[in-house]
Amino acid sequence: MAGALTACHGSSCNTVRTPADIALASQSTSQDVLHEIFGFDAFRGPQAEIIQHVVSGGDALVLMPTGGGKSLCYQVPAIVRQRAGHGVAIVVSPLIALMHNQVGALHEVGVSAAFLNSTLDMAAAREVEQRMLRGDITLLYAAPERIPTPRFLALLTSLFERGQLSLFAIDEAHCVSQWGHDFRPEYRAMSVLHEQFPGVPRLALTATADSLTRQDMVHHLALHDARQFVSSFDRPNISYRITEKRDGMAQLLAFIQAEFDGDAGVVYCQSRRRVEEVADQLVRAGVNALAYHAGMDAGIRQRNQDRFLREDGVVVVATIAFGMGIDKPDVRFVAHMDMPKNIEGYYQETGRAGRDGEAAVAWMAYGLADVINQRRMIDEGVASDEFKQALRGKLDALLALAEATDCRRVHLLDYFGEPSKACGNCDNCLSPPQVYDATQAARKLLSTIYRFQQSSGMAFGSGHLIDVLRGKTTDRVTQYQHDKLSTFGIGADMSDVQWRALLRQLVASGAVVVDAGMYKTLQLGEPARALLRDQAQVWQRVASTSASKGAASRTTNKADDTDLDVHAQPVFTALKAWRAEVARSHDLPAYVIFNNNTLKALAQLRPSDADELVGVPGIGSKKLEAYGDQVLRVIAMS
Repeated sequence: MAGALTACHGSSCNTVRTPADIALASQSTSQDVLHEIFGFDAFRGPQAEIIQHVVSGGDALVLMPTGGGKSLCYQVPAIVRQRAGHGVAIVVSPLIALMHNQVGALHEVGVSAAFLNSTLDMAAAREVEQRMLRGDITLLYAAPERIPTPRFLALLTSLFERGQLSLFAIDEAHCVSQWGHDFRPEYRAMSVLHEQFPGVPRLALTATADSLTRQDMVHHLALHDARQFVSSFDRPNISYRITEKRDGMAQLLAFIQAEFDGDAGVVYCQSRRRVEEVADQLVRAGVNALAYHAGMDAGIRQRNQDRFLREDGVVVVATIAFGMGIDKPDVRFVAHMDMPKNIEGYYQETGRAGRDGEAAVAWMAYGLADVINQRRMIDEGVASDEFKQALRGKLDALLALAEATDCRRVHLLDYFGEPSKACGNCDNCLSPPQVYDATQAARKLLSTIYRFQQSSGMAFGSGHLIDVLRGKTTDRVTQYQHDKLSTFGIGADMSDVQWRALLRQLVASGAVVVDAGMYKTLQLGEPARALLRDQAQVWQRVASTSASKGAASRTTNKADDTDLDVHAQPVFTALKAWRAEVARSHDLPAYVIFNNNTLKALAQLRPSDADELVGVPGIGSKKLEAYGDQVLRVIAMS
């Protein structure tokens, strides 16, 4: 075994264990930390391997799905390395609310943690800085904007020169990439960590990144020599459902009322105005709903987020400004009223459901207008042609997922390069859609668009196109003499809904191109050529007549106490009420005190003394000391 080294900087000397020493000792030490502090007996998935690598001083790029335990991948090494004399770990975190919750959760398990952000006044910030320099803090959370400032770099340099920088953890690292869905230019400045503090291990962590985003992360964060840990992207507890949008509000209400009455959920809308409208209509229908978007008063927005985190059964209606870093484990559904821009955004947002591992649903309603709007936003953007083409490719992948008639999960995982088999848990698996050969109908539609151009030299929108196909003699049809076209009325056997569904699929495939202008006119795209020449086929889903097909047969989404026996249920209810009181007194979300799985384990075991509390998942030494007697009292009285 290699011997320990003595590192001296000025008048200060520290005994530092070599990477070989740490590697030999870290496995048992990390395991001890996991059990003693966090109350768990075993790591999940690749956590143990990642932690071993970082404790030993290695750099890492970690891709792990939401709820997969990314935080432990830097929290455990930070504690182990701090105990070994390596000092403080710096965590780059993009959101103030996330910092507060993470620090609060660490305090609950007895770990010294702090944050530096704009909520602190100058005196409080100075106190945190002094504590950090004294070595009183194990993990310090800071925003990416703060890292490259001269004052903060001077603090880091002082620590570095004394051998007291344990590691850097860059959370939500996909924000560094222009190809990602949450690009934040300030993340590019994180390369300074590699340049000015060589040898300090760095972790970049994210839940979502395709190959382009990963390449950007490696390049801009200087992680060329970092080991990459890519976990499965699969979230098997989430049931994916995508439905054709007809009356989106009515469909959303039916979905929530049928399956998630009284449950926590997130509803995403594309615009701020739509957020306000949907939240208001949900409240009128008796749903405990709140709005959240960047245009709201900051105080109201923060209160709404706090209520969502701290109260049970709140539904938040939001733009995509909401959600990054939200750790609430018992979100039972995520609904999209409008189609996102790409699969990364969709996956990141739907991943906020079911973090506790219990059954959850990702629901989306989308229609032709969504496809047109997303393509318009790309076309009207100021980006380069190359960048726009990449965005179109990402949108096309999401459209393919939405239009799929086979397993949704297979399509989703394939996008991230992960092979899989039919899940048996998405809408297409649970209620396989009927499909028919729509090739002839597609040719009729494409031929009509072609004849518009021939007859009048103009392009027309979807409504007029479908009127001609169905043989409707509207004023506009007769004005342009389109009732004289050979294709007039050849689609009378199909409904408006069927034609719109087929048009949506043709737009998704690129066979029909929607002009980005005011009138959303339609033109033929290159793939139309093969269809018109009988060199390709189109298979179309038979339109469903139900707003929430198959929902009534799925009654397992409630993840509260339905899996507990009659003796355990009242104990669980009493423990939840006690937890809510403690959380309010600590100004923390309830799940930071104990998550539902811990309460379920307590309700099932019904321990009668402190010895029986040892080993219950989620109860470490600090929580045993702080809450053990109270928990036993609640159980005894239930």
